[in-house]
Amino acid sequence: MGMKPAPTTEPGAAADYAERVARHVPGLHDLHRMTALLLAERVPDSVQVLVLGAGGGMELRAFAAAQPGWRFDGVDPSPDMITQARDILGPDGGRVTFHQGYIDTAPDGPFDGATCLLTLHFLPREERLRTLRALHRRLRPGAPFVMAHHSFPLEGGQQDLWLMRNAAWLISGGMSEVQAMAGMTTMKERLPVLPPEEDVALVRAAGFSDVQLFYAAFTFKGWIACA
Repeated sequence: MGMKPAPTTEPGAAADYAERVARHVPGLHDLHRMTALLLAERVPDSVQVLVLGAGGGMELRAFAAAQPGWRFDGVDPSPDMITQARDILGPDGGRVTFHQGYIDTAPDGPFDGATCLLTLHFLPREERLRTLRALHRRLRPGAPFVMAHHSFPLEGGQQDLWLMRNAAWLISGGMSEVQAMAGMTTMKERLPVLPPEEDVALVRAAGFSDVQLFYAAFTFKGWIACA
């Protein structure tokens, strides 16, 4: 199960994409609201925020609605997903500068805050650490960074337990058992998930401090840290 499913160019694609992701991530819209509130704790009303993995535009839409003085740089490798982000943002799209690519494509900053939601679980450990270090270099000292993605225990049968809980969540929301179980198999085979303690260790190794858990929903975890 990827958190950024392949987009479609059919009418209503952006709305359909948003609904599909919301079915997969418990409390997705609340996660976006919490992220905006956590950023606002430490940054002024007029800031520049880096959003890594911005394709689809849902978090950008939530941030823009919550903070009319913020401006954003959104980075995503998929041109189709960037197009969907522009569509979902509407008039607020003028406050976002998009960059197609990965962290090295992002401007040097320094930024007043940054987010990376539902993205880092796609990166193997070394690439994840390199990305976090590159992100840290682009932030002002003391700037907040919020991340959230799949992160759950892997040893002693815990991986299968949490994947089954994830599947049960999807089935309870209306997905067929066959589709949910196939998604869990794909996650187990292809997604380089790390347990929470290793995720925290990587964030600290990248230079961040004061790492705090703020979101936990079955296989998903979210943290705020300070550059």
